[in-house]
Amino acid sequence: MIATMPARSLVRSLALAACAASAIAMSGTASRAADKVNFAVPAVPPVFGGVVAYVAKDVGIFEKYGLDVTVRAMDSGAAAAQAVNAGSMDMSMSPTPFVATMISNAGAPMKAIWGMDKADWLVASMNPAKMSCDSMKGQGVGVDSPRGARWIQLNTFLINKCKLAIDKDVPTVPLSSNVGTAMASGQITFGVLHIDDAPVIERMSGKKVHVIADLEDVAPGQHYLVGIVRQDNLAKRRDVFVRVVAALRDAAAYMKEPANADKVAVIAEVTKREKSEALAALKAYIKMEFWPQGHVGLAKERIARAIGNQVAVGKSTQGKSGIKPDKTPVTFEQFVDLTVWADAQKMKK
Repeated sequence: MIATMPARSLVRSLALAACAASAIAMSGTASRAADKVNFAVPAVPPVFGGVVAYVAKDVGIFEKYGLDVTVRAMDSGAAAAQAVNAGSMDMSMSPTPFVATMISNAGAPMKAIWGMDKADWLVASMNPAKMSCDSMKGQGVGVDSPRGARWIQLNTFLINKCKLAIDKDVPTVPLSSNVGTAMASGQITFGVLHIDDAPVIERMSGKKVHVIADLEDVAPGQHYLVGIVRQDNLAKRRDVFVRVVAALRDAAAYMKEPANADKVAVIAEVTKREKSEALAALKAYIKMEFWPQGHVGLAKERIARAIGNQVAVGKSTQGKSGIKPDKTPVTFEQFVDLTVWADAQKMKK
């Protein structure tokens, strides 16, 4: 009896030790699985395109892929791209023309691993009597930031349709995503808008928004946004970014389901849209496949047009904007990594 008690105690102690070791190992695995990612989206408050990242976070899709993602809204998609380049953010949704220019002019070590093919840009006026190029001369036009996405679209419009120089013939007013608020309050007459901005401006002002130009008509087939990472970070944490792309794919599919519309509209309050406005915007954007469904959203033809447009802008401005004439434009193959999407397609949570 005296001999057997220590043996039982030893067995019990060994069993408890084994359980403790197993718990520690499981804890370590869980900790390692929750990889941290800092994800930047355009504008403060965020533009509607960035809602896909908030959906992935708020409904737990990132978490299912073992990701702990912080979604941060930045002043513009251009600022978000610069933050990725500087290493303070891991990934961003940024305007394709801006990133193509960064890579071409400065050799920024970026790779696009996900994207949104279709843009929804408008140049608009609050005054139906001011709808011409001449009426815009000397008038401040609301954009996001100098050389940000809205600035780039205004520049494209002025060069192609008006033969006017941005910030010379037509001054710009940087307002992040608050262009609509400034137009509604009467601070500015002209602005570069997303299609979902117009109903909000009309509600706030009680006045009609008049569309001067749809940028898809001015420069058809342009690419909108790319999800970008630094090449060195991609090499070190490739599996993490594969899971981020898989989560964005699943979030886009979640948003498409009519049964999820109300929940998405609530999440979209981060854009400062009322629920009815968010529901209307969601319906319109799903119809145009704003967020890619079943593909990576990096259409070669659209990206090539975006790069080509920046080459033309660079020539027309003697390198002050766009891709400088003495620089070699980035190619699609240099710009894009499609293998991340291929691997993301192999996983589904």
